[in-house]
Amino acid sequence: MLALNLDKYQPGLSVDCVILGFHQNELKALLLKMKNMDKWSLPGGFVEKDEDVDKAAVRVLQERTGLKNIFLRQFHLFGEVDRGDRGHVDGLLQKGVIGKDLYGWFKQRFVTVGYYALVEYSQVEAPQPDYFSESCEWCAINGLPDLMLDHAGILEKAHEVLKRQLNYQPIGLNLLPKRFTMPELQALYETLLGKALDRRNFQRKMLGYGILIRTGERRTGGAHKSPWLYEFDEEKYRRGLAEGLNVSW
Repeated sequence: MLALNLDKYQPGLSVDCVILGFHQNELKALLLKMKNMDKWSLPGGFVEKDEDVDKAAVRVLQERTGLKNIFLRQFHLFGEVDRGDRGHVDGLLQKGVIGKDLYGWFKQRFVTVGYYALVEYSQVEAPQPDYFSESCEWCAINGLPDLMLDHAGILEKAHEVLKRQLNYQPIGLNLLPKRFTMPELQALYETLLGKALDRRNFQRKMLGYGILIRTGERRTGGAHKSPWLYEFDEEKYRRGLAEGLNVSW
């Protein structure tokens, strides 16, 4: 049974992290399979009393992915009065996930701070479950399993925010390998936006931002003409994050 020092945590406050990766032209989220239950959850946790909320989110991300220096953004506070579910907590008790000593803690009302994190899929080599879960796995966001509480809504909100931010911020540095082709970058944007983009217009816009560097090398081994390999100019990319881009998709 879980040994949890509740005294060090701030009552009623948690963080939930939408960890996104891009693999085989699919946007995927890292999810936890709950112990002894047919439910999944977002990676999350409680906030220590002497801990910044942002640092609590970083801690959760590092524990699940093993990565440091992750691109992380707070995107929403979820504080609906009915976001809890008494039946869910009862299920945790019945399945032996929590003991009676923790029942009162888990029954209280929680507000949770939502974060999204963008990671390169291949770098998360061994996702780690937490005490409440039996596995930590990538799941395509277009075919999600049954998520507990309001976690499906949290994930959907993160995706909506990310799509809106494409209109004024660059994306890709944290989702693609260091070197990538223009078709691979376009596939990422199309996946996030949920629609097809004109190839020539996309390339013109991306090159116009000045955030891409053509390496002078090509991707070889394909059936068609080998496309150029690009890298992000990280200084200009981060400037684009800070100052914004003038674009509409």
